[in-house]
Amino acid sequence: MNEHQPADPAPPGDPAHARRIPLQYGAVMLLCTLVAYTLDQLTKWWVVATMTEGQVTPVLPPLLHWRFIRNPGAAFSIGTDYTWVFTIVMVVVAVAIVLQVRKVASWGWAVALGLVLGGALGNLTDRLLREPSFGQGHVVDFIALPNFAIFNIADSAVVSGVVLICILTLRGIGMDGRRTTDDKPGTPGDDARTAGDQGDDDR
Repeated sequence: MNEHQPADPAPPGDPAHARRIPLQYGAVMLLCTLVAYTLDQLTKWWVVATMTEGQVTPVLPPLLHWRFIRNPGAAFSIGTDYTWVFTIVMVVVAVAIVLQVRKVASWGWAVALGLVLGGALGNLTDRLLREPSFGQGHVVDFIALPNFAIFNIADSAVVSGVVLICILTLRGIGMDGRRTTDDKPGTPGDDARTAGDQGDDDR
């Protein structure tokens, strides 16, 4: 073996591979989490400080209004009678995403998971700290579109992250940045082209 020949790279499942995953993916994920969380909390603080509950403020009528409500349910006012359930779900989702950080080696996945985590933490903060009680707090919603549920920045971040995850999955891009097609054997056409190339080289 040539001493200058690089060693074979460790497979993705190898612990050495996990240690070589650049930290910038985690940094991008953290940045997206902080941006989504900060924007969500700042806009909610502004709404509570400047509007009264039920108030409607035209922004781009008839397309967009601010309408201040307090939502005991999940995103887009779903399941208003199961506040505790959604609080637990958000905790589980947040913990699950944090546990995946070291496996992320894809810019798309870093952004997607960061958005979902930031949105989940934003609404979880409302559940834990807002009235009427710890764990059953009502989430502040204020973005109103025609014939659509009222939502907030956290909801938007979660939905955007989930859509991006679906796109990445459909394209076959894994959390480690590899395409699923990378692991599949070549097609007969590929083998034929390879054989042809070798024949050309022999000539």
